[in-house]
Amino acid sequence: MRHKPFFRWVLTFGFVLFACGMGISTVQPEPELVATRQIDLAVVEEKSDGTCRVRWSDPYAKRTREGAYHCDPTRSSWLKAPNYGDSRGYGQESGFMYTEGPDQGNLEDPQADLKFKNDSDPGGVVLALGILAVVVGLIGGNLRALPRVLGVERQLVRRAAALAEAAGWAAEDYGRAMEAAREAGQQRALGPAPDPELVRALWVLREAGPQAHPAAEAALELSARLTVLLEEAAPAAGLRNRLQAGPSARDAAEVAVAELRRLLADAERDGLQERFAQASVDLLRGQDAERAALAAGADFERDPEAYRRLFEELTSQAAAPVPHGRRT
Repeated sequence: MRHKPFFRWVLTFGFVLFACGMGISTVQPEPELVATRQIDLAVVEEKSDGTCRVRWSDPYAKRTREGAYHCDPTRSSWLKAPNYGDSRGYGQESGFMYTEGPDQGNLEDPQADLKFKNDSDPGGVVLALGILAVVVGLIGGNLRALPRVLGVERQLVRRAAALAEAAGWAAEDYGRAMEAAREAGQQRALGPAPDPELVRALWVLREAGPQAHPAAEAALELSARLTVLLEEAAPAAGLRNRLQAGPSARDAAEVAVAELRRLLADAERDGLQERFAQASVDLLRGQDAERAALAAGADFERDPEAYRRLFEELTSQAAAPVPHGRRT
C-alpha cells in the first residue's frame, strides 16, 4: 500500500497556521487601556466558588455602592468572614475601580476581563493551534518514520544475509564436488572399466553443467563481499544496535546499507540467488551414493567420451584453485 504522508500535511498546515497567527497578531490593534486604581472592598456575601457581593466607596458618585463581584477563593482565610476582624462580620478583598470613561466608579470584573482578552486575541489562538500542529507533525512524523526506516534496513540486511548464505552454499558444494573428483582421479585412470567412485564424482559435475563453475566463482566473490558488508551494516539491523553503536559505526553502517542495496538489486536482476540454489541442488545429487552410483554407471555407458573429456579437463586444471565457501 502506498505511503500517505499524513503527518507531513499536518506539519505544513501547522506552519500555515503559525504564519497566519503571526500575521493576525501583527495587524491587530492594541486594546484601548482605561485608567484604574486599586481599592479595598468589603465582602458582604461570599460563596466557595468566589461568587460574592461587595461594597465599596465611589468617590465620584460620593456614595457607598454594592454589587456582584468575583472574589479570589484562594486568598487567605484570614481575609474571609468571620475570621476577618470586621465589626459587621464582613470579609475583605481588593479590586480595581475605573477612574475615567463611562464606567467611572465601577469595578473591573477580573473574570470578564480575562474572557475579553481570550476572545479578542484571535491571532494568539491561531498561533497556538499552529504550534500544536507543528509539534504533532514533527513528533508523529518522526515516530512513524523511525520504525519504517529501521524496518526497511532490517529487512534489507536479512535479504543480504540470505543471499550470502545461498552464495556460500553454492561455493562450498562446488568446491566439495571438485575435490571429490580430483581425489578419486589422482591414482586412477578413466579406462574401459573405471572406478565407480571416480565415475560418480564426474557424474555430479556433469549433472551440474558447465554453468556450475562460473556460478561458484561468482558465489565465492559475492559471499566474501557480503560478509564484510553485513558486519559493517550490523548497527542498521535494529534500533538497539543503532543506539549501542558509535557515530563512526553508524556512518559506516549507512554506507554498507547503500552498497548492500546495490548488490541486492544487481543480484535480483541477474537471478543470482536462484542460480546459486539450483547449483547447490545439482551438486548435492551425489549424496545418495547408491542411487548416484547407478545413475552415473548408466550415464557413463551411454556417453563414455563425455566423461573422458571432463576427466581430461579436470586433470589439466589440477593445479587451479577450487572455489570454497563457508556455510553461515
